[in-house]
Parts: sequence; C-alpha cells; structure tokens
Amino acid sequence: MIEISLYTFWIGLALIVYTYVGYGVIIYIFSKLKGKVKTPPIQADSELPIVTLLIAAYNEERFIASKIENSLGLDYPTEKLKICIVTDGSTDRTLEIAQGYSSVKTFHSRKIRKIHAVNRVIKLVDSPIVIFSDANTTLNFSSIKNIVRHFQDDQVGGVSGEKKIMVNEADNASGAGEGIYWKYESALKKLDSQLSTSIGAAGELFAVRTSLYHTPEPDTIIEDFVTSMKIVSQGYRFVYEPDAYAMETASATIQDEWKRKVRISAGGIQAILRMPELLNPFRYGIITWQYVSHRVLRWTLTPLALLLVLVSNIILYSLSPFYQVALYAQLFFYLLALMGHLMRERKINVKGFFVPYYFCMMNLSVFAGLGRLLL
Repeated sequence: MIEISLYTFWIGLALIVYTYVGYGVIIYIFSKLKGKVKTPPIQADSELPIVTLLIAAYNEERFIASKIENSLGLDYPTEKLKICIVTDGSTDRTLEIAQGYSSVKTFHSRKIRKIHAVNRVIKLVDSPIVIFSDANTTLNFSSIKNIVRHFQDDQVGGVSGEKKIMVNEADNASGAGEGIYWKYESALKKLDSQLSTSIGAAGELFAVRTSLYHTPEPDTIIEDFVTSMKIVSQGYRFVYEPDAYAMETASATIQDEWKRKVRISAGGIQAILRMPELLNPFRYGIITWQYVSHRVLRWTLTPLALLLVLVSNIILYSLSPFYQVALYAQLFFYLLALMGHLMRERKINVKGFFVPYYFCMMNLSVFAGLGRLLL
C-alpha cells in the first residue's frame, strides 16, 4: 500500500505541476528560442477582403442593439463588412431590434440550438472569411483589421481573438476568479501561437477561412473549439491575435459560471473522443504535445490526480515530516477554497483570495461534465 501510494503521490503531483506551471514555462522557453514571429502589417482599405461578421443571438434583447452599434462602428470599410444576425429560437425582441437596422441581415428559425443556427447560415456566406462573435460582447475598434491581416499567409486557416473579462474593483468569486483565469489562459494562447498554432479558439471572437469551415455534428457541445481544431487537423495554423479582443462582463453568478464550466468540460471530453487523430504525434508532432498539455490533461487526468494526491498523501502522512507538511499545505489550500465558496457572493477587493475556489470549481466541473456527457 505504501509503495503504491508513493508512486501515486509523486506521479500525480508531477502531473499537476506540469499541467498548470511546467507546460507554461517550457513553451515560454521554446517560443523564446524560436524567436518572435513577425506580425503581418495591416492592409490598406483597398486591399482588404470582404468579410462576414456572424453573430448568433438567442434572447439577447438587452445586448443586441449595443452589439450592432459596436459592429457598425468598427474600423473596416462598410462596403466590405457584412453583418449577419442569427436569432434562431429567440422569443424576446432580439429579432425585432435587429431588423430595425437596414444594414444588418437577419435570419430566424424556431430551432433553438446555436450550432443549428450557425450551420444553416454558414452555407449562405459568400465572403472568403467569416468572423464569429457573441452577442453580449464588445469588440475593440481595430479588431477586424487586426484579425484579417493574418490571412495574408496561406498557411493560416483561422485567427482567434482574445477574450477579456471586465472585472469590477470589488467583484464576487465568479468575476474575480474568471478574470484572473483568462489572463493566465490568454498568456498560454499567445505562447502556443508563437510556437506553432493556437490550441482552440474562444467563441467570443474568432475567424476562419469560409472554405475550411467544418460543419460540426448536431450534438457538438463546444463547436468553437471543434471548428478551430478541425482546421488545425487539416494542416493549417490557427493564430492568436491579442490586439483583437471581445470584452464581456463576468458571469453574473457562481451558478452561471458553474453551468458554463460543466458545459465546457463536457464538450472538451466529447471533442477528445471525436478527434483522436490529434493524439498522434507521428502525424502532428509538436501540435499533439501542445494539445495534450494545454487541453487534454485538464479535461482528463489532472483533476483525477488532484484527488489521488490528497488520498495518497493521507496514507503517507506518518512516513516523514515532508508528507506531513505537504498534507497540511493541501488542506490549507482547500480550506481557502471552502472559505471562497462560503463568501462567493461577497464583494472583496483582494481578487487572489478567490483563486483557490475558482481552481477547485474548475476541476470539479470536469467530473460533473463527464457525468453530463454520459447521461
């Protein structure tokens, strides 16, 4: 029992440290050794391609007007920017408000799922580039130009923008934890892109070559991730562009953030099962390493390792002072997470206080996501 616990503790600990710290350090070193990738210049207006901005909006009457105003005000030639709003399944005034803008094309169907809406309308897109953006986000002024410039490289199949969470000075656990997490995630995406390709795209803002768009299966849970990785599997790069960003407020409540995390976890596991080809290093080389390190481990082995390290540490407690300190450190971390849970709806200025809570919630959501997927 002791021998098995020793192996379990050290292998599990190494996996956890590698997933959340080691991979970032290694890819940072690799990207520095490779050198800075030159960003293509922004093209003159006369050289810019026609693009379609596709916005799926389900019961978004609170945001749709500001989203359209924001889209119309972006720094891109009006005659080259087609704005399409898909309001499938909406039962509020989303469609009515969108139809009040003559320069916007609207689509509506009674089917509710976002993936059906996108798959239906994408067939009607006739521009070489299609940009996806959520209805509850605001894009920065030069976002489209910053995205489009990367398509001058024929090897670029898609571009992922940055997701920015607008965190208040005093926010609850959801807002504080989510904001810190996305800063960390954005840094990893930038390094991934510099080394070879970004691993996945944020649904809030990303673009693809229309000809490369792969229609996801109807029951796909996180279609943005699947769409981007299908393009990568075809041999194209997905570039991360931090100067094109979508701003949105943090999840209103912990319950909303929990549901979102469970959905992402379920979708991540589903994507791994449906894209086994990306796990072949003989075919994809360094991309497989990035994919496994940045995504697969987080959605599979690492959450389990957290549990096994705690259990094995309890068994090893009396073996040496080291294991006693290690157990106390783990218990202290989880105590902070519990305190974060108990004060999750309070407004606290110290954002880092909620990191243990958000970290635990993120890993617990993997188990809940697996349950959702199985059911």
